[in-house]
Amino acid sequence: MYDQVTREHAVALHRSGLTFSEVSRSTGISRFAIREWTARITPSPRMTAECPVKGGKVPRADYAYLLGLYLGDGCISEGRRGVHALRIACGNVWPGLIEECARAIASVMPYNSVSRVQAPGCTSVVSTSKHWPCLFPQHGPGPKHLRRIALAPWQQRIMDTRPWELLRGLIHSDGCRIINWTTRTVGGETRRYEYPRYFFTNTSTDIVRIFTDTLDAVGVHWKAVKRPSGAVNVSIARRDSVALMDEHIGPKY
Repeated sequence: MYDQVTREHAVALHRSGLTFSEVSRSTGISRFAIREWTARITPSPRMTAECPVKGGKVPRADYAYLLGLYLGDGCISEGRRGVHALRIACGNVWPGLIEECARAIASVMPYNSVSRVQAPGCTSVVSTSKHWPCLFPQHGPGPKHLRRIALAPWQQRIMDTRPWELLRGLIHSDGCRIINWTTRTVGGETRRYEYPRYFFTNTSTDIVRIFTDTLDAVGVHWKAVKRPSGAVNVSIARRDSVALMDEHIGPKY
């Protein structure tokens, strides 16, 4: 009933750390079948394909975007037999973001399947591979704001050539575009004025620095305010900078 690729994908999801029930919900396959396949199937060449970093086959634009998503709402967890799972949590109110995330993952890791795992209010886009830690050396135990986050030299070289894709991923994960408005009375008439602006909020000072350094590189003016919670809120409000952001990023969808 199921082809070999489907079976291997279900097994890889389980070996990445998902329970049989979670794999069943995300794939529609019965827990009994997944349990049986796990006992019989050994990792295929797709699961152990050459590392994109070592092979020099990292697609720069999609990787820069995916890195932004990972720094904001992503994590990597180790499963069975050395297989790791990349999970990017995406809000269900932005279905286009979910599809963009899945597309970028498939581009960066083309030999591995991409799954969507539903949770209240969000969808985790999941892919398993032994090579996710190579692609995201920032991974580690605990929250990102409690450990150092720094780009490896090879990552920085990619970001230098694809800064807008990185910014787009960061905004899509921990940022937004909003419309502020006010009213003024002109000649006895009340008029409404709207002011679009972008915000980015993160608790990791390292991730905020990556974001603001990249804004500086592309000529976007910004201001930062630290909240009582410890998070840093970066605001982009100047008209010319907002226009630049609109040209390359735009609102979530």
